[in-house]
Amino acid sequence: MTIDNVIDRLKEGNGRFVSDKLEGKLQDSARRNDLTGGQSPFAVILSCADSRVVPELAFDTGLGELFILRVAGNVANTSTIASIEYAVAHLNTQVIVVLGHQSCGAVTAAVGGGDNGYNLNHLLSHITPAISACGDGAEVTDVIKKNAEMTVNDLAKRSNIIGDAVNSGNLKIVPAYYNLDSGKVDFL
Repeated sequence: MTIDNVIDRLKEGNGRFVSDKLEGKLQDSARRNDLTGGQSPFAVILSCADSRVVPELAFDTGLGELFILRVAGNVANTSTIASIEYAVAHLNTQVIVVLGHQSCGAVTAAVGGGDNGYNLNHLLSHITPAISACGDGAEVTDVIKKNAEMTVNDLAKRSNIIGDAVNSGNLKIVPAYYNLDSGKVDFL
């Protein structure tokens, strides 16, 4: 598949999800057996850990089709970047989607500020640049979308593997926003 084919496939799968017409393919024992020898996911999804956001369902995909990383606020920390590097360098994945979502609790907490304890404060610090870029009084939805957009840039800047793949035209990173109420994914 080309990069454009991958993005079209994600959009088509999301269309089925939104219209309640999931195909549910590649989710059986035969597929599990096929995957014992390896994987070749067609896209990486850096998503929030929110239980309401399930990329495999939102894009109507089966086992082995998506390489999913889930962390609150869909932040690009060292571990998520390393995992994405693996998918790009060893699995030849051509598309990364950074998937923010409506009513993200991590972004809401970051916007709210305050002391959330060492670990959560560290995680939320990855969202602070998006808050600053949006300016004082910005809506949480705007910060969520800006966070996804800025994470796209972070991935390419903070990783030679990812950056080189983007620069060579072998990889595209796209920000997206998942609407909880409709299930629709808006590619930003």
